[in-house]
Amino acid sequence: MKNLIVNADDLGWTDGVNRGIVEAFHHGIVTSASLLANGPAFAGGAEAARSAPGLGIGVHLNLSDGPPVADRKTVRSLLNGDGEFAGGPESLLLRRVRRGIALAEVENEWDEQIRRVRDAGITPTHLDGHKHVHMLPGLFEIALRLAKRHGIAAIRVSLEASSLRAALASGTKRNAAVILKQGVQARGLKLLARHARKQAQRAGISTADYFCGIAQTGKLTREGVEQFVKSLPNGTTELMCHPGYADAALQKSPTRLQESRQTELNILTDTGIRNLIASLGIRLLDYGFVSQEA
Repeated sequence: MKNLIVNADDLGWTDGVNRGIVEAFHHGIVTSASLLANGPAFAGGAEAARSAPGLGIGVHLNLSDGPPVADRKTVRSLLNGDGEFAGGPESLLLRRVRRGIALAEVENEWDEQIRRVRDAGITPTHLDGHKHVHMLPGLFEIALRLAKRHGIAAIRVSLEASSLRAALASGTKRNAAVILKQGVQARGLKLLARHARKQAQRAGISTADYFCGIAQTGKLTREGVEQFVKSLPNGTTELMCHPGYADAALQKSPTRLQESRQTELNILTDTGIRNLIASLGIRLLDYGFVSQEA
């Protein structure tokens, strides 16, 4: 049996992103979304989640953008001079190696992020990380511990399957600088957290069997998604995506994913892609079903 989770990251980023994700669920192949507890449009994202029964909702653990959910005084090692998160996974890894991040503060902040999502009336299906921060050494263990504490049965393991990455790259310029950089990041994560699935299993937390989407973030093509779907192995695969509308709030926000979100929305709602998935007998599901089958 071939199962596919199509997870839209960044629910709660802007109203345009929220609207695009819900549209991709109702009219396309998106089955799951990850909610940013500290996102500028969190309230709208939570409302969108509650209004879309059947859409699996995970918590998008964040240490890279925006203000903390916890009291700033309790998470000082995670913040810049303006009292906000700052830095992608590379800088966070360096700070982790240099002991510039207090792990107890990470656990406190992520615990508050999960509680905020739950307090909004949402039962999370899984945990994952904004910019895959949850995969960093020491932080993955925290995420597993919090999943157990909050009764969250599944977690994303951001380790790209090479064959699926190659299929998803169809229709793009293979030597594009952004894709090359993201491909290096994907390989780096694979080295840093190569035992993550076994760790999750030992902790009693479910995972998908395969994952893809890092190298092609912001560069999805219809041809690539078509080849990816045709290449799915038996088991459960997660495809990470970022659909949405490039509203004014998004254009002002610190993200390079702008017009690409509209492009992804068009691909994910493409009738031909939906029909292809159906014709191949692929089952679309969310992380809630993965944990039930574990």
